[in-house]
Amino acid sequence: MAVDTATTAPSQPEGGDGAGEAVRPLLSGAPAIEEDEDLHVRYAPYARRDAYGPMGRGPLPAAQVARLVFAAAVLLPLRLIAGMLLVVAYYLVCRVSTLFADVGEEGRPRLHGWRREACLGAGRALSRAMLFVFGFYWIPVCDRSVPNAEDVPENQSEELERPGAIVSNHVSYVDILYHMSASSPSFVAKNSVSKLPLIGLISKCLGCIFVQRESKGSDSRGVSGDVTERVQEVSQYKNSPMVLLFPVLLFLFLSEGTTTNGDYLLPFKTGAFLAKAPVQPVILRYPYKRFSPAWDSMDGKRHVFLLLCQFANYMEVVRLPVYYPSEQEKEDPRIYANNVRKLLGTAGNLVLSNLGLAEKRVYHAALNGNSPRALHQKDD
Repeated sequence: MAVDTATTAPSQPEGGDGAGEAVRPLLSGAPAIEEDEDLHVRYAPYARRDAYGPMGRGPLPAAQVARLVFAAAVLLPLRLIAGMLLVVAYYLVCRVSTLFADVGEEGRPRLHGWRREACLGAGRALSRAMLFVFGFYWIPVCDRSVPNAEDVPENQSEELERPGAIVSNHVSYVDILYHMSASSPSFVAKNSVSKLPLIGLISKCLGCIFVQRESKGSDSRGVSGDVTERVQEVSQYKNSPMVLLFPVLLFLFLSEGTTTNGDYLLPFKTGAFLAKAPVQPVILRYPYKRFSPAWDSMDGKRHVFLLLCQFANYMEVVRLPVYYPSEQEKEDPRIYANNVRKLLGTAGNLVLSNLGLAEKRVYHAALNGNSPRALHQKDD
């Protein structure tokens, strides 16, 4: 199923018309102040285009303000309470399932039999319930996951046909809830997540791979090795949970990760593809009328507030056929990563952008009235 044989991600923009400026990386050489429209074009993958405007601070008509006030007074508290009850319920399931269970590395319980089934089943059901609480009442899924015969290498053994990782575009924190409801995968998360109340035990039961966010250099290689080992394990043993990877985020440890406005696909790192195992590509879309669930340029608290004040939110899912790497792709993970990225971009009608986390920080700084140059000095 190889798309092409280029060894590196394209240096020039790819995608729809008029996206050239939007996908060109720009760092400290940028002028400190730019015209608003030019700024949004230059950083198009992070530009918010819904009724609330950049950073969710745009002017609203009186009718929309009244609707928002009513939702904040009635809908918001109900959803917060329901959401907390669901988290507590899942924690209790995990607590019961881990009673007297063997404990492995990093305090992660070894779950087998009914313990594992209880955690995974409850996780899928309660994640879907959480999506319902958040206003995602109906999620249409277009399933194209059955591969054509010519897409599977002839010498591919039955044991290795299971994908080792789910590879998806990353638009919002809501992405994780959907993937949990559909597949119960494990995640890459910073080590501090394992120590959080309630969430810590849940993440351990899901088999999360914990990494030290502060560590650099040699630790990044260790993270890559851990992910590769897990993906290989999943591809060979059907009882192992798949790993969910937003490839552009792998070495940013998710918590530092970069989401877009849903119209763009950022560069992929190769870590998800080093295991040479098949991957399951999934595309998520968030159609909207007034508020976009995409977490692009808005403060986290404001985004959650507006999301929960929406009476209804929308998500669409496309599950593509499992991608089996060719021999050439197995030998060069850059080719593998680039071809899967192109596949997702074409199937999802997404513009391929070369921007990344650094550019997103520059854009956020400019929206806040700060100098991009000052931001880079702060990072140094």
